[in-house]
Amino acid sequence: MHDWLKTFHGANPSFPPMEMAIKAALALGLGMLVGLEREWSNKDIGVRTFAMTALLGVLGTLLGPQMLLISGFAVLILIVFANVRGLQVNSKLEATTSVALAIIFMLGVLIGQGHLFTPVAYSIAVAMLLALKLPLRSFAGGLSAQEVRSALILALLGFVIWPLLPDRFIDRWQLIQPSEDWITVVVIACLGFVNYILLRVYGSKGIYLTAVLGGLVNSTATAAELVTTLCALDLAELTAPVILLTSVSMFFRNLLILAIFAHSAIRTAAWPLISMGIVAGYWVYRDRRKAEGVKPEVTLNLGSPVSLAKVSTFALLFLVLQVVATLGQRLIGSSGFQIVSVLGGLFSSASTTAAAANMAMHGKVTSTQAGIAVVLTSIASTLVNLPIVSRHPKARPAMRELIFCSALQVAVGISVVAVQWKLGA
Repeated sequence: MHDWLKTFHGANPSFPPMEMAIKAALALGLGMLVGLEREWSNKDIGVRTFAMTALLGVLGTLLGPQMLLISGFAVLILIVFANVRGLQVNSKLEATTSVALAIIFMLGVLIGQGHLFTPVAYSIAVAMLLALKLPLRSFAGGLSAQEVRSALILALLGFVIWPLLPDRFIDRWQLIQPSEDWITVVVIACLGFVNYILLRVYGSKGIYLTAVLGGLVNSTATAAELVTTLCALDLAELTAPVILLTSVSMFFRNLLILAIFAHSAIRTAAWPLISMGIVAGYWVYRDRRKAEGVKPEVTLNLGSPVSLAKVSTFALLFLVLQVVATLGQRLIGSSGFQIVSVLGGLFSSASTTAAAANMAMHGKVTSTQAGIAVVLTSIASTLVNLPIVSRHPKARPAMRELIFCSALQVAVGISVVAVQWKLGA
């Protein structure tokens, strides 16, 4: 039998059967994944064509550069004929299907070369983009000129300005390092923009969800606008749970910022913030019946967090907080750093959290100090909501409850920090 197989192969080395079976199965699976979506969308090029195109990419790779070139040319001819037919029948190009078919061919080539992760990941991404046609079109159609400008500004900040900044300290006191500081600003701006898009898409699904998503963007501005809205809708009894939800979202956002830049500080900040979130969660759960059947469409008029004015303001505030906190740490010690963190929380907990995380990342403060600073700035930002609510006469009956819950949150948060500090000591 062995001699017969050698005669069959002749001078050509045999392909390993198991390896070929795995590559063929993978190519078929990925081609069918994308082809099923095209079939579901009633396209002429469907499951079989996509699967065989992936196999063609594998075979072209195995048979050498010349066959790969011929295979690619065959796929190109297929794409041309598909578009010609599309123009004749529907008067439209099959651009999306054509690009998807070309990508599947290239993924088949990668499979033939022995790659696994890249073709799997890319085929899933292609299938998702094809399947999300209607939501993406709806989303793109709903974008305002301001939001498009925001996306362009993000690209400008991240890909044009940042590479031009010096990657060193520019002062003899080693306080300002433009490149490192700017990338922090860009990451926070991207995070704020993503949260803003989520608010735009899902912000009208209920007042509680609006409070959560708005708190991720700007908890103080969201609290101010929601109190005004609740009073106008005669729903002032929902003031306490709604304001508390904005604070809980702010806790989560600050933890996320900390995780991005100084993940080791999460161990210190997480439990106090989670404990305060549980206290707020109890009030929200307790008052859930007040919100039953009440689903007013609330649209927050929060502007995009990514504009030249807002990014410049955030960058300036971040830089000032970082410089002052660094000087406080050097001159007074840990207490000076924490005092600056509390004061910073009265203006922007996101800026203060970013400054603390950036300092921890560069070793200017310990991860424990940064975690405590994030807890303190979050507490300060929570307390800022109290005078905002008190300015509305209709919301004042809810003030006693909100003050009690806020005081309990502060007590629980500080107690957890104290217990962690004692156990750590």
